[in-house]
Amino acid sequence: MGMITTGGLFGRDDERRRLGLLLGNARNGRGGSLLITGEPGIGKTALLEASAAGAAGLSLLRLDGFESEMTLPFAAIQRLTIPLSEHLPALSDRQQQAIEVASGVADGPPPDRFLVGLGVLGLLAAAAAETPVLCAVDDAHLLDQESLEVMAFVARRIAVEPVAMLFAARDEETVAARMGGVPELALGGLDQESATALLSRSLAAPIDPASAAAIARATGGNPLALIDLAEGLSAQELGGLGLGNDPIPVGRRLEAHYARRVRETDDEVQQWVLLAAADTTGNIDFITSAARAMGLGEDVLDQAEAAGLVELRETVRFRHPLVRSAVYNAASGADRRRAHRALAGAADQHGMVELEAWHSAKATLGTDAHVADRLEHAADLAARRGGFASRASILTRAAELTPPGRVKDSRLVGAAEAALAVGAAQIAHELLERVDADSADRVDRGRMIVVRCALGMFTADPAVLLPAAAELARAADEFHGLDTEREQRALLRAFESCAVADRLMRGVSQDALGLRIEAASQLGGGPDTIILAGLGSLILRPYAEAVPHARAAFDAIVKLPNREMMHMGSVIAALGTFLWDDAGRRSALARASAAAREAGALQALDALMWATSLSELNGGTVRRAEEAIEQVREVRRAMGYDAENVINAALMAWTGSPRHVVLAVADGANAVGFGGVGASAIAAVGLRDLAEGRYRDAYDCLKPLIQDPFLQVTPLQYPDFVEAAVRSGRAHEAEPYVDLLMERAAANDSLWCRGVAERARALTSEDSVAESHFVAAVQALGRTGAQIDLARAHLLYGEWLRRMRRRREAGEQLQVALQHFDHSGAQMFVPRTRAELEAVGAKPVAHTDSGTPDLTAQESTIARLAAVGHTNPEIAANLFISANTVDYHLRKVFQKLGISSRRQLADRLDAADG
Repeated sequence: MGMITTGGLFGRDDERRRLGLLLGNARNGRGGSLLITGEPGIGKTALLEASAAGAAGLSLLRLDGFESEMTLPFAAIQRLTIPLSEHLPALSDRQQQAIEVASGVADGPPPDRFLVGLGVLGLLAAAAAETPVLCAVDDAHLLDQESLEVMAFVARRIAVEPVAMLFAARDEETVAARMGGVPELALGGLDQESATALLSRSLAAPIDPASAAAIARATGGNPLALIDLAEGLSAQELGGLGLGNDPIPVGRRLEAHYARRVRETDDEVQQWVLLAAADTTGNIDFITSAARAMGLGEDVLDQAEAAGLVELRETVRFRHPLVRSAVYNAASGADRRRAHRALAGAADQHGMVELEAWHSAKATLGTDAHVADRLEHAADLAARRGGFASRASILTRAAELTPPGRVKDSRLVGAAEAALAVGAAQIAHELLERVDADSADRVDRGRMIVVRCALGMFTADPAVLLPAAAELARAADEFHGLDTEREQRALLRAFESCAVADRLMRGVSQDALGLRIEAASQLGGGPDTIILAGLGSLILRPYAEAVPHARAAFDAIVKLPNREMMHMGSVIAALGTFLWDDAGRRSALARASAAAREAGALQALDALMWATSLSELNGGTVRRAEEAIEQVREVRRAMGYDAENVINAALMAWTGSPRHVVLAVADGANAVGFGGVGASAIAAVGLRDLAEGRYRDAYDCLKPLIQDPFLQVTPLQYPDFVEAAVRSGRAHEAEPYVDLLMERAAANDSLWCRGVAERARALTSEDSVAESHFVAAVQALGRTGAQIDLARAHLLYGEWLRRMRRRREAGEQLQVALQHFDHSGAQMFVPRTRAELEAVGAKPVAHTDSGTPDLTAQESTIARLAAVGHTNPEIAANLFISANTVDYHLRKVFQKLGISSRRQLADRLDAADG
């Protein structure tokens, strides 16, 4: 890195002030980023360079995008990290490995692009600890897709590091999609006065003011158009341009202008410049090797530089991207292919396998099976580095070179799978449309179904979501007898799709799906077999008979390697809930989430934290559910989204959103196929009716769910329905569900299940025996993490004691209930509890929350991780932020809580959790 010198820029006062503020903040330890967008020649690069030149005291990292590099995964990240390599020891081992594997300098598991991003963030933070850093990225639209996503991730996560990131890019849809969350400065043309002055300054001969103003209007104030047209045309010719009312097509005019300049050079220079335009490296030695193979002289590169077409620095750089495109587009197809053949030969000599395959493909007309094979190998190499976007594009080209048939179809499907892995849903869909489903073999047809179902989930398409379980079962049929692993994985996804659609599932019944899952559990061995057996039993068998199989399945998931476990969130939640294992479910989801964080798998972490949030509302606390959904939002912000993909409407009901709003969100979720979200919201509304004493409303809300049971979900609602039925005068309807709860508790040996069953039994019992059941409920639930259910047991016990006129004892139970409701965040039960306390003449004790009432969700998460002994770098890795950001938030936590050590922090949080 070199120190920045000062510089200047013509005009752009407002823009320069905004950039000056960004750089000034970086000097003062407040990081930030800005994306400058606009048409070619509008001045993005000039603004970038002027900002850098005027930023004394900052250390400069410069990165340029190259069109020829766009298919090489993490190519730009490799270039960026070279000058930062001295700071690699500051990273965790996993982050170092991620960067080295992505850069192709080490072997290892393919890293998630977000883990690479966290490593780059750490490198920048380490460098900035010595001198504030300005990272300037020009032509960001020409970065390879993996590098662009990594840079965008870093730009979104900069917080308290003295780092400024500036990007310049054309205003393109792909850039906007990947740079979501990064502030944008849309650059327009120069104002009339500045444009006219710039034109006049650029001309060798004077031009009359009226013509100059007309040309400025016609070019839209595009600085490059004004400068280069002034250099290439006479004042008289320029005057003619400004006579019309229509604007000049700047990009096309400039490209034609550069093409003319190229044609004015001799033939060897034209050939050399075409080689440089077709090259993917900018490496002078590499281009020279190709030029030598074409018989070009040694001095031709100097002639190209003298002609003003390229700049020869450490790499070959064109004067402007339009020069590169002009050179390449103006060449004949035969000349382009000849250039690519020469580059392929040079790549082969230098041992550049991926480059050789890519240039060979560019040099090929029609189909060529051998070149396609080499491209597929290059695609596999890209995948090993975590470059799934690159794999998708390389496999697509391989398919284009492949003769029609099974191999071509398989490559198109593989490209679609890779595109889906990076969220390129539209590309994946278009690739599948190119497959001839009639000629594709069974395995490829099954793969297509799996991708289409995943796309439906990604795009929330009800036409795909509702029949997804049936379609995935059909995919399993295609795999049957040919690929057992794919067959079993398709049925695991079918179960997950069933859980998503809930009662809205179409095309297959729960029992039919269960039979198909159970049949697949008989195939082969291994964890998937055990897990499928458990899921089949969950669907089909009587509860007591199903429990051992479900327990074996749950234990098999817990024993999976982290990289597999982190993709099992729905199944963990389902089996843990079926077993009423609140502690095991919480622990497994936490471990899977930690594995996803460690791997940088933000998409998996998003799903896991959403499952955690919903699970905590049944067998946990609202506080933990809120923390989980805030982490969902934080993860999605890191990925460039504004908010969660699907709203947890049940949590909305728990946290005070108006009833009609919650039901409207539930209707919206049902409309797009997320029946599980809709059903959980309705159940939560019914529970809120209970909390508020509207027992008839609660009964009406819950009964349709009870009458139309769904797998492991409906038994969670038995205790609420029992309370609603008893309190609305329908105790006889409650009895069968109390019996079912007691039977389940006897079969699963769960204290959580035992506690809610005893609570329900107390509500339906005669007064002479009710108390024993209330006591049993409190004792059982007190040994679980189901704090809300424990609080409700104390509340109901206290209400019963009040009716028995045991006012002092009632007050004790109600006060404990109030404390638990406060601690757990279940505020919707607080008014009812306070009213009961007042009814027994007890004054509610003002609860002083010794926990973290003023902490933000992120501060609370950081505080909890610090309290259990994690270091700042470990917390940073968990939350996809920098260690500096962790330190900043911890200092705020200490200040808010009035403490000075992590030991004190642990004590405060222990007290808050009761």
